Amino acid sequence: MSDKDHPDWATATQAIRAGSQRTPFGEHSEAMFLTSSFVFDSAAQAAARFAGTEEGNVYARFTNPSVQMFEQRLAVLENTEYCLATASGMAAITTACMGLLNAGDHIIASKALFGATVQLFVNILSRFGIETTFVDGVSLDAWEKAIRPNTKLFYVETPSNPLTEVIDIQALSDLAHKHGILNMVDNCFCSPALQKPMDFGADLIIHSATKYLDGQGRVLGGAICGPKQLLKDKILPVLRTAGPTLSAFNAWVLLKGLETLNIRMKAQSDSALEIARWLEAHPAVDRVYYPGLASHPQHTLAMKQQKSGGAIVSFEVKGHGEEDCRAKAWNVIDHSKTMSITANLGDTRTTITHPATTTHGRLSPEAREAAGIKQGLVRLAIGLEDTGDLIADLKKGLG
Repeated sequence: MSDKDHPDWATATQAIRAGSQRTPFGEHSEAMFLTSSFVFDSAAQAAARFAGTEEGNVYARFTNPSVQMFEQRLAVLENTEYCLATASGMAAITTACMGLLNAGDHIIASKALFGATVQLFVNILSRFGIETTFVDGVSLDAWEKAIRPNTKLFYVETPSNPLTEVIDIQALSDLAHKHGILNMVDNCFCSPALQKPMDFGADLIIHSATKYLDGQGRVLGGAICGPKQLLKDKILPVLRTAGPTLSAFNAWVLLKGLETLNIRMKAQSDSALEIARWLEAHPAVDRVYYPGLASHPQHTLAMKQQKSGGAIVSFEVKGHGEEDCRAKAWNVIDHSKTMSITANLGDTRTTITHPATTTHGRLSPEAREAAGIKQGLVRLAIGLEDTGDLIADLKKGLG
């Protein structure tokens, strides 16, 4: 029995009902299939399953009902035909790139990316003959000028980590398609509750399911969403053979996380906007980065692509020189008693971190400067605590 694929369902209903499959036991909550392998009715059926001529579960490295339910639900939420789940967000990016690219191919990516993604492109993919050019993400002209005959992929985060830079997905997709290039969008910060890149022409969507899809900081997970044939032909073989597998337990936890995605994102976004406005008015704050503020450079675009500004707020403290700015940023962080000092995000618990020495700490000073990651920058990932308590926490460090 299945509760899936009702095209008239709203996002909130899809997040609870889509993709569910019931066993003959009639369970209401999805079952967790903790098994490494599956039994066949006959040798002929086993042969057919392994050959791919018969649909069905084979081995949990690449087929598992719990994982498939998560994949089906997320595909419905993202308005895509298909989804493949992986062990983490970085595993999703790596698997997608390994499936889509060959030695000699070229990627164009925004400068404003998560530090580990930059490391993947610069230090790992380059070893296999795949080159990446980083450009100013908001400049469509910069993307076009960087295109080469061997450019196969655009990669972008919108909003970006940690400066919440917003990129015009439709314009970038149109440019990509004009040149026969795929546009891959990391939708981690918004999730499908706030933004659906496929509605703006994106070809592939990447998720670190560890973040908002889980929503409570419990498990790791990742996902690639996109056209069924492309994912099955190009990316599934990498997943099947290399094994960056999402566990059944983690898939089940992520399914439970999706059920509350809409209400969490709305509440966290509302709180983030209130905190961003408070920070913008504070005399010790030099600048606030939040798409929901009218002062954000891409505010109008953000409100077109997103339902709200999201739950990530970054800000720079005022100071004199890099050392002073870092000391003042660390002072804000160290005075936090309600917020958790950790680099993860998307949790019900608000987190606070210093990107220049954590999430982007492995980048060279030149790369950090190019990405706009300054020593005075603090990133907040707003949770579900009382907004007043969070502001009181920030007051301690800002004075």
